[in-house]
Amino acid sequence: MAAFTSEDEVYDYLGGVFRMGMEDPALVEKLKPSGVVLRITYTDPDAVITVDMPNAELHTGPGVGPDPNVELFMSADTGNRFWLGKVVLPVALAKGQVRAKGPVAKLLKVLPLAKGMFGQYKQSLEAKGRTDLLSAK
Repeated sequence: MAAFTSEDEVYDYLGGVFRMGMEDPALVEKLKPSGVVLRITYTDPDAVITVDMPNAELHTGPGVGPDPNVELFMSADTGNRFWLGKVVLPVALAKGQVRAKGPVAKLLKVLPLAKGMFGQYKQSLEAKGRTDLLSAK
């Protein structure tokens, strides 16, 4: 059974971690020069998040926001496990758990910055009483 019950939950939790990142001026300054416009298309439930790193903008919903130059496709459960530090993106790509389109090398350069958000994601789940998401395997 999927951990998220609705598209809105995906935007609240997985979108929320990106929102927190966009509110961190130091992180934004590191992401801007990357040129990465990342679109993540989640399944189970279906949701789309576009992160415009150069402009520090977050867009939710299909067809919303600028055209991406890097796209990732994964289940929302995989997205949750990534932010918990339980999914290593290059390994998930190699295993087919995550599919990618575009210059993934650009994304991999900023990937280490995501690790700094793992703790904030966990804290947001704890604050909202979502132990079910915290215990994802």
